[in-house]
Amino acid sequence: MNLLEVKNLSLEFRTRTGTVHALQDIDLAIRKGETVGIVGESGSGKSVLSFGVLRILDDAAKVTAGSITFAGLDMLGASESSLQEVRGREISMIFQNPRTALNPIRRIGRQIEDVLATHTSTLRADMKKKAIEALASVRIPDPERRYHAYPFELSGGQCQRVMIALALACNPQLLIADEPTTGLDVTTQAAILSLISELARARRMATILITHDLAMASEYCDRIVVMHAGHVVETATTAELFARPRHPYTARLIASTPGPAQSIATLASIPGNLPDLRRNDLPSCRFHARCERAQGDCISSPLPAQAVRCLHPL
Repeated sequence: MNLLEVKNLSLEFRTRTGTVHALQDIDLAIRKGETVGIVGESGSGKSVLSFGVLRILDDAAKVTAGSITFAGLDMLGASESSLQEVRGREISMIFQNPRTALNPIRRIGRQIEDVLATHTSTLRADMKKKAIEALASVRIPDPERRYHAYPFELSGGQCQRVMIALALACNPQLLIADEPTTGLDVTTQAAILSLISELARARRMATILITHDLAMASEYCDRIVVMHAGHVVETATTAELFARPRHPYTARLIASTPGPAQSIATLASIPGNLPDLRRNDLPSCRFHARCERAQGDCISSPLPAQAVRCLHPL
């Protein structure tokens, strides 16, 4: 049984320069304990999808079709009070930039206590102990001292560990990690992702890893969902996706991803740019203008409702 189900989700933003058709006919399913990577270029809709799942979108956003169900709860029809019960307790999120996500004028320990006070029945007398335990669980050195620290006193990697501690303080069923290693050095990136993976396995927690780094997703994810310009174009197990990519965009994405034994000269770029999503005449396949396999029917024929959303797959 799926923990999270997104079906035929379409979402748009109203702007001064036109309506942005940000997501169209999105299908996504996550099982308990599974780690799913959502990959694609910047602007493909990865973060918008995650914000849509949590219902934390800007007022300019409008869901025009589809459904989002989490553990039996209709997320689109739920009241704000019901959503507040789910956010932080059942679904948690690690945001891209921990320094902007953390309150700069509140001590780290107090911020963890705020989460515990909102979503758990922890006694006030036990709050500090629980907060220090949360910091220790993400291997922050000297957690008793860090409890009293402000975010500006910590390194980028330590701030990201604090974000993980905040996200996992209530033992959620689903963790959404949105580009959790942005701005970190390579060694710290590996440590952060290994920590998230280890904690997810230990808690049997479902995880969505949002990243533009396909190599990273291949190392930590059971399945990979490939997005392009607001479409999910391919979904497969990690092994299947790399062994035999079916969508031309997936193949291009893999070819542009450096491997341990590759030189930069062997990498192939993806031609063109993402289409302007404000257009009212967007083709059925939004990769059409960049695809070497494109044919006339890619412009107007409906895309197949299957794991590979392409009329002329590889």
